[in-house]
Amino acid sequence: MNSRILVVDDDQDTCDLMEASLTKQGFDVSTRTSATKALADLQTESFDVVLTDLGMAEMDGLALTERILGATPDIPVIVITGQSTMGAAIAALQVGAYDFLTKPVDNKLLLLALGRATQHRGLVQEVKRLRETSVQTSTALVGSSEPMRRVLDLVGRVSASNASVLIIGETGTGKELIARELHASSPRRAAPFVAINCAAVPASLLESELFGHAKGAFTDARMERKGLFLQADGGTLFLDEIGDMPVEMQAKLLRALQERTIRPVGSNSEIPFDARILAATNRDLETEVFEKRFREDLFYRLNVVTIALPPLRSRGMDVVKLAAHFLNKHAPKDAPLTLSAAVAERLTSYQWPGNVRELENCMERAAALARYEEITVADLPQKIRAYRPEHFVVSADDPREIITLDELERRYIERVLKLLDGNKSRAAQVLALDRRTLYRKLERYERSAHNGAEPEPSTQPRPLYGSSS
Repeated sequence: MNSRILVVDDDQDTCDLMEASLTKQGFDVSTRTSATKALADLQTESFDVVLTDLGMAEMDGLALTERILGATPDIPVIVITGQSTMGAAIAALQVGAYDFLTKPVDNKLLLLALGRATQHRGLVQEVKRLRETSVQTSTALVGSSEPMRRVLDLVGRVSASNASVLIIGETGTGKELIARELHASSPRRAAPFVAINCAAVPASLLESELFGHAKGAFTDARMERKGLFLQADGGTLFLDEIGDMPVEMQAKLLRALQERTIRPVGSNSEIPFDARILAATNRDLETEVFEKRFREDLFYRLNVVTIALPPLRSRGMDVVKLAAHFLNKHAPKDAPLTLSAAVAERLTSYQWPGNVRELENCMERAAALARYEEITVADLPQKIRAYRPEHFVVSADDPREIITLDELERRYIERVLKLLDGNKSRAAQVLALDRRTLYRKLERYERSAHNGAEPEPSTQPRPLYGSSS
């Protein structure tokens, strides 16, 4: 639904111009030439932002702002004035205005201010809603963003199946939580869920961990030991960080999955097992296969269904929902904590390189340091307090900054790859490119760099991109 904007100005022509301009930008705009009428309508209608002129005869913008915020403190008010003085700006902000613009209003600045204000309004409403609901739920199920709705829909569709599932995603996105949700929603829920981190077990012990061993199979094997495949019999075996499994072990795992039997170390007997196999990795397994570090046949055996978890930075308001969930989890039971709107804004603008795991750590820290019933910005880690988002901006104000579309595309692709730690499969998804097309572009860029057609990626670029806070 489009954001609703209420424009208040005692000049009808200004109202008409503002309405026409903002309607073209997709806003639902209403105008009032009377401050008194605007106050009355705010009691019966719902608006996301109020845009008011400062100098009005009936009631000036400062008095109107005070009256609006006194009755409906959640609505952000942007004040517009012809006085380009610091005093006017300070006066507007002191009475609680969300932002301040001077005439003639720059359209880009107006749209930026409205965008921030509507986001602020949404965050305030979400925080208010979360305060009123404290339902305990699995972290894997927290969130209603479109990327997570797709994930949870897929989880619901494949949970009853016995098909192998490969769960991919950046570190900290909750891959094991999704695996546990798949198990808990399946007909195998009453049987064990057994997990192993393939990167945490030495290669020399991994075979014994997975398949077990016979008595006397090696030094200190004083008794027979049942491996994880058999411990998970009837249930689910979760192979975390499968991309780190040694190549020689991959061949033995493939045989077990193909034959549905395992042979314990030191035994001559094949033992059948009945466990559903789920695997997870933060590596790009297609690249690992291409570079001969992961067996192609095992990749296809595991990758019957793929569930790709989105990074937290792409989940929008889920950040606030998860933050409230973790606060509820870590706050003392007799002293519940809530988020402030200012904290919610910081959390949604931060990029979360550590994803959900980093957010939980942040909220646990905030719960431990909180001095009030509401978490404040001061309770957040310094890197989040100080974070300012970077913007990918092209400026045409300086002719020296004008470049070809091909170079602009190259720089953008390199930036996406950097943000995704070089993961080409995920970069192709983000860029909406076929993976082969992306590889061809990268090869062309590399050839051009070696031939001297354009600078190496590591050289100082021309001043094209700006950053703003």
